[in-house]
Amino acid sequence: MTIHVEGLVAIAVFYLLILFVGIWAAWKNKHSGEAEGTDRSETIMVGGRDIGLFVGGFTMTATWVGGGYINGTAEYVYLPDYGLAWAQAPFGYALSLVVGGLFFAKPMRSRGYVTMLDPFQQLYGKRMGGLLFIPALMGEIFWSAAILSALGATLSVIVDINIKMSVVISALIAIFYTLVGGLYSVAYTDVVQLFCIFLGLWISVPFALTNPAVSDITVTAVKQVYQSPWRGSVQRSDTWVWIDNFCLLMLGGIPWQVYFQRVLSASSATYAQVLSFLAAFGCLVMAVPSVLIGAIGASTDWNQTSYGGISPQEREQADMILPIVLQHLCPPFVSFFGLGAVSAAVMSSADSSILSASSMFARNIYQLAFRQSASDREIVWVMRITIFVFGGLATVMALVTGTVYGLWYLSSDLVYVIIFPQLLSVLFVKGTNTYGSVAAYLFGLVLRIGGGEPYLQLPPFIYYPGWITEQRIHHMTGEVEEVVIQKFPFKTVSMLASFLGNVAFSYLAKYLFESGKISHKYDFLDAVVSKHSGEIMDKTTLVTRGNNIGLSEMAPVKPRLSVTLAAAFTRRDTLPTETVEEEEESSPDSSHHDEE
Repeated sequence: MTIHVEGLVAIAVFYLLILFVGIWAAWKNKHSGEAEGTDRSETIMVGGRDIGLFVGGFTMTATWVGGGYINGTAEYVYLPDYGLAWAQAPFGYALSLVVGGLFFAKPMRSRGYVTMLDPFQQLYGKRMGGLLFIPALMGEIFWSAAILSALGATLSVIVDINIKMSVVISALIAIFYTLVGGLYSVAYTDVVQLFCIFLGLWISVPFALTNPAVSDITVTAVKQVYQSPWRGSVQRSDTWVWIDNFCLLMLGGIPWQVYFQRVLSASSATYAQVLSFLAAFGCLVMAVPSVLIGAIGASTDWNQTSYGGISPQEREQADMILPIVLQHLCPPFVSFFGLGAVSAAVMSSADSSILSASSMFARNIYQLAFRQSASDREIVWVMRITIFVFGGLATVMALVTGTVYGLWYLSSDLVYVIIFPQLLSVLFVKGTNTYGSVAAYLFGLVLRIGGGEPYLQLPPFIYYPGWITEQRIHHMTGEVEEVVIQKFPFKTVSMLASFLGNVAFSYLAKYLFESGKISHKYDFLDAVVSKHSGEIMDKTTLVTRGNNIGLSEMAPVKPRLSVTLAAAFTRRDTLPTETVEEEEESSPDSSHHDEE
């Protein structure tokens, strides 16, 4: 077994750098929020709500720009059947951040929520919040597992060491500094992570471009040299699939706790919007070197390289095209610097997902659903335990299951078709209730699962218009199998059906109960009748009709926090007067109760 000492040293240096920054951030901010009376658990989840533009811009960009983003973009540009036309992540996620900033960041931040699930529990109740936690948790865990899985593959290219050991060490480092510092450690390591990616890749690109084995990428973009042009194209029969996938990235990229964690940690609602727009620009900038590396891979005569005559695609290593290009087309000192930086960045990407999952569990499941009287110290310990548990779960899945990418594809689809329409309803549609929410959940789930998932060998039971069958070689067994390919944009249709189902069933339930068609005693979810009475108001609605927002089952409000939350969490010195006044007007009382 060959061990590349330089590669190991490069990785060790970058890993230690990120570990040091994570611990330093935790130490620097250990007393953050104490002066304002903010609970320690809330500080771990959303910082002291004082993340500024510089750190905030970097950490918001790192919501999506990590190991999976840069490796995946390079892979799609390189793949002969896809090319740049199918590398949708850079524009899809950039637009996702723009849409999130325009429409979702302000209402979420100005109402003083702590996690993405708070508005659901406030309006639909703790049981519905628990149901919506399931796809949100799956998305975060499988995303972390996919990142760690990719890391093992990347490290195997750099240094011939045990993949399992490298994944475990990487996960332990990320878990350790997240345990110690919470969001502050995640945010500050994100700054280092993006610098690592940016420097590591941009130092490598010129060397790879000028390698004698690489043809002019402007020529290979439009002409076939070693493979079909890397510019790519979208066949007419694939148009709806392309649109479906783009909508999934653009809209499905919004309802993630990793995004709202950054939004809710901003020092004001206006800052949250600005950070989203900065991050959208950052997403596009960070994709450029990945696109170039994918193009370089498609323009290389691999016979002239140390890699050998068989191309990465023929060896089924297209997903590792970025580390392969750095390893075989750059001088050793450049490739080790680039690969060390990328590996450290991949490792650092897993931390925010693990923190997001533990934040939702500790607050929305443990505290608000089961232990309303839990002390702040107890919540902090629950968070620490779940960070370790969820981190361990993601690591085990990365090591033992070969279908981690398929699981992530499916769970990210469920976030899109289930959580996005519910978020849309809870923030912008008056009158939706728990009955509509349950119906919407079932609609989205059945319609998406019904379409099947070829990667998981999950056969469809709903055959949408235009479906075809294809023969494919299974990525694990190597056997040829027939799979059903859905050419219909069924993911977006499922999302729209879920949204319309929520609205329709909410108003139907409201009409049936209010008109007396169904007796009030059958309102077993307390979603319609009880909301019209201050005496029997459901605990998950507003505590008062005034300006105090109290989230479901929350521990008694301490006097120091009894002022309007939006005001308590806004650094007024950073805002012009008009913005503060505007926030106070739009702030805390949810629009759902205005009509009542």
